[in-house]
Amino acid sequence: MRSTMERLEQLAQQRELKGENSYPYPITEREQILIRLYSYCELGMTPQRFYSKWDLSREEMALICSCSVHTVNGWFNTSRRCYPLTPGHLRHLAIMDLLLEDFETIPKPLLERLFSN
Repeated sequence: MRSTMERLEQLAQQRELKGENSYPYPITEREQILIRLYSYCELGMTPQRFYSKWDLSREEMALICSCSVHTVNGWFNTSRRCYPLTPGHLRHLAIMDLLLEDFETIPKPLLERLFSN
């Protein structure tokens, strides 16, 4: 992993020198490495872990996960699990945890890209 990150840093420096600003961006070695890293990324947080860490309502969790409160309630119902969690739900909770935990350290340009419509 370390050598992969070092290679990405080298490629980033080369990209800065070229000053690529044309769209669509070409898929170069840099992008191929990032796509591979992302495809193996298992970013996720269970609703139970998120709920134990943050004092929020199930309505707020449903908002975060883009689903209904009924679905969220199903995740906590131990007698029946008829509302399966998807990788998307787990990823939403992990990203929200990251934002809640580290908001102040996230660079402003990244936040603007994340929250712009």
